[in-house]
Amino acid sequence: MFAITCKGISKSYVNKKQTTKALRDINLEVNSSELFGLIGPDGAGKTSLMRILATLILADIGIATVDGSDVVRDFELIRKKIGYMPGRFSLYQDLSVAENLEFYASVFNTTVNENYELIRDIYVQIEPFKNRRAGALSGGMKQKLALSCALIHRPKVLFLDEPTTGVDAVSRIEFWEMLKRLQAKGMTIFVSTPYMDEASLCDRIALIQNGRLLAVESPANIRSEFAGQLWSVRSKNMSRLMKDLKEWAIASSAFSFGDSIHLSIKGQRISASDINNYLSVFGHQQIEAQQIEASVEDCFMQLMSNE
Repeated sequence: MFAITCKGISKSYVNKKQTTKALRDINLEVNSSELFGLIGPDGAGKTSLMRILATLILADIGIATVDGSDVVRDFELIRKKIGYMPGRFSLYQDLSVAENLEFYASVFNTTVNENYELIRDIYVQIEPFKNRRAGALSGGMKQKLALSCALIHRPKVLFLDEPTTGVDAVSRIEFWEMLKRLQAKGMTIFVSTPYMDEASLCDRIALIQNGRLLAVESPANIRSEFAGQLWSVRSKNMSRLMKDLKEWAIASSAFSFGDSIHLSIKGQRISASDINNYLSVFGHQQIEAQQIEASVEDCFMQLMSNE
């Protein structure tokens, strides 16, 4: 039995001026004890799908299950066996760290002591501040408290909606290490993120854009399916470089990536000297061109261009 299934899920939002299609025919299966990532930019549909699976909103069309239970018919049962951490910090800011945790434990008829072992690795980092109001915590500590509250009733499936947005790099690394430890205990984790670099930390990922799934695979398999050659290119005049590479007849795409431009070539093979010769005609200097392996973000950009 799959931990999560989606069959033909679609969702639209209607206001006075327009209809926005948030999800379009989503079909998805997540295995038990899998760390599954929903990867895409803001507005791609990640939160809508997460909220449907967490029984917070209804889909317009389609069927979804969590731990074998229907998200519409069995919503009360599902809420007892999932943990949900929304993208925006939603705990009681006027309550202390300890009071928030005790409150959420009581909602599920359990106690902090009963399930402390599950949250120990996380909670021990904020326990010295247990009497501090939640609203006065740093971003990283808020994140750890929210995760502790989502875990305190020992859920079978954990939903995390962009849990590392706005959190510093060190806290992001620590957070994913915590997720790996939870997965090792048999928990299914469904996490959404706009950060492409976090995709490689998942067992499998679904790339989503404009409410459509572009691919569902392991990060390694998605990278292996990149079509053509990929080059990292730099020159003294980076703004002019982007324009000239985009206008190259053999280029399928060129976009900024950190301090370089990623150039994709499909249909033929070229060398660094070919790039140098082409750019030299336009007066470029200090040209650096290196062939590289595609990242998940490169694959995402290519899949988007094929839409």
